[in-house]
Amino acid sequence: MKTIIVQLMTMVLVSAGFTTARGATGAEKLAASAAMDWFFLIDSGRYAESRNEASILFRGAVSEPGWVASLDGMRKPLGRALRRELAGTRQSGSLPGAPDGRYVVMTMQTAFEHKQSATETVTFMLEKDGVWRAAGYFIK
Repeated sequence: MKTIIVQLMTMVLVSAGFTTARGATGAEKLAASAAMDWFFLIDSGRYAESRNEASILFRGAVSEPGWVASLDGMRKPLGRALRRELAGTRQSGSLPGAPDGRYVVMTMQTAFEHKQSATETVTFMLEKDGVWRAAGYFIK
């Protein structure tokens, strides 16, 4: 299985204005809702739980200690999220380094306490049990 590169940090969705894009499909709306729930765990400091709630693919690529350490290391320099806007969503049946499936890739423009402009990309996948779960996260 190819390694999925996951860079981590925290987000504050309750105060960040995370909304579903106008014209989003049902799948995109469900994935965005699942993302909000997942980020709430991170924002609450429940890092290990957020990893355990992620997809099988994600859990196979990122160990629990690695996830917790990454969040600790990346959250502090950026500070809390001040504002986040969903810039776009797209569905895909295939992503590099991942098995074919149903994915929704969401891009957000985010302002943090110590970084005024960041682009966050989070990917959610529909698992066999019919639940959308985190499959990847990247920030630049």
